[in-house]
Amino acid sequence: MPVALARPVGVASLRERRQRRGAFADRGRLLRVDLVNNMPDAALLSTQRQFVKLLEEGARNYDVTLGLMTLDSVERSAEARAEMAELYRPSAFLRATPPDAVIFTGAEPRAAELDEEPYWRELTGLFDAARALTFATLASCLAAHALALHRDGVRRRRSPQKWSGLYALSLATPHALTRGLRAGGVPHSRWNGLDEAELVAKGYLVLTRAGAAGVDMFVKEGDHLSLFFQGHPEYDGDTLAREYRRDVGRALDGGQLPRLPVDYFDPETERRLAGHVERMLRGEEAPHLPNSTLAAPQADWRRRGAKVVENWFNEISARKQAANGPSLRVRWGG
Repeated sequence: MPVALARPVGVASLRERRQRRGAFADRGRLLRVDLVNNMPDAALLSTQRQFVKLLEEGARNYDVTLGLMTLDSVERSAEARAEMAELYRPSAFLRATPPDAVIFTGAEPRAAELDEEPYWRELTGLFDAARALTFATLASCLAAHALALHRDGVRRRRSPQKWSGLYALSLATPHALTRGLRAGGVPHSRWNGLDEAELVAKGYLVLTRAGAAGVDMFVKEGDHLSLFFQGHPEYDGDTLAREYRRDVGRALDGGQLPRLPVDYFDPETERRLAGHVERMLRGEEAPHLPNSTLAAPQADWRRRGAKVVENWFNEISARKQAANGPSLRVRWGG
């Protein structure tokens, strides 16, 4: 079902708000979600598009309105802020008009430790507002690490190597959020990770693992449902290929040469890429990877991601109806 994008306009009239809320019987089907998109300028729109598509694929039984926000403290160019003004609202709107749920994307690391990031105070303030005012939070990538640190002091650990590729998904714990989820590969792209034993000790429930990359999805329940992604079910088929090309470019400028994404390219593509990169390092090729060398797979992991989103919507709807049902029955005479 298509997801409607909310525009940052003035306060709606009472009649408009009632029409938007719908009849009592439809309240659980009408959901409003805010996406706090903190990715850098170059990845902002692609991340927005990926999450919109993932939500649409998971919103089979729901009418979802998506609001777009970003942190004021994330560094952006004047051109990017001007382009975002039409659809994106300041983060303060989350408190003014709380949605049913909030999704937090990752952000570009600027500091060695998360709590030293320039956007830390604003981000954690939004975490607290979401927990107090909404039914559920979904934290992805760096936001997952930041929320676990802010809420329970679980600090991420840097790996000697980057976890990049498709890792075999396995179910760790039966849960409503993983109902109907089938095995397969899931994309990961990160240097840092959270220790499973430490998460469990702090009351988190690990839902899925991703082979050698460790914890994939985990959750913390209670009055507020917090779902965490260390992987990227929203990724397009070629996202890891484009990231690999970017990392190779950085290596040519003096950075660390990246490994090929695990179980992502077919053997022939891996062979061509390895040879091409070797020739680039010797100065025998132009310093970039052409698209012809980056044959990416189909994004079949998106079906699994959409299933998790569908289950997440089910949980939000149930919580919303449980919270609003009695008072609405009195108000509407149901």
